[in-house]
Amino acid sequence: MSTDSEIIRRSRDTPAAFAELYDRHAAIIHRYASRRIGEAADDIMSETFLVAFERRAAFDENVMDARPWLYAIATTLLKKHRRQEARAWRGLVAGGAAEQADADQDAVNGHDDRLDAAIGIRRLATAIRRMPARDRDALLLYAWGDLDYEGVARALDVPVGTVRSRLNRARRQLRQESGRNAPAQEVEHGHESGRTDTAAQGA
Repeated sequence: MSTDSEIIRRSRDTPAAFAELYDRHAAIIHRYASRRIGEAADDIMSETFLVAFERRAAFDENVMDARPWLYAIATTLLKKHRRQEARAWRGLVAGGAAEQADADQDAVNGHDDRLDAAIGIRRLATAIRRMPARDRDALLLYAWGDLDYEGVARALDVPVGTVRSRLNRARRQLRQESGRNAPAQEVEHGHESGRTDTAAQGA
């Protein structure tokens, strides 16, 4: 199977080849946008791939997976719809979306680190809506975009240490809202991440 990088490289000379990238990733981009903004997801998804096609010559061929790049474009486009996204979050609260919390947990069952990011996202919609946009973007890319720390860092164009810092803040806020106590140290994929990371300063 061709890597995303190979598809994009081919599409520079054969534009029609880009359709393979669309077929491979359109569903996940639409799902991410739908969770964040609701009915406007079709527009976000379509515009994401339009921008990606126009910018394909600038894609880093050393990166095999195009998902962080596509999520980066989608997240940037979502910034133009902050008011609509805020209405979507309020709708989750008003609609009694607590019933969806279990489904979110099931989706990440068995992955404790990702569960910390995803648990109660719908139930705690108000808290998430009130988060600084940079923390919310990191949280939702990690929990809903299924990216690892490095993927989120590429999507947001920040150091991995900054992603760690933002996710830790978001987790603490979710735990506070849910009444859970935060551990003394955060753990990333089996490694302690409670240390000071100079890259995360000012994150």
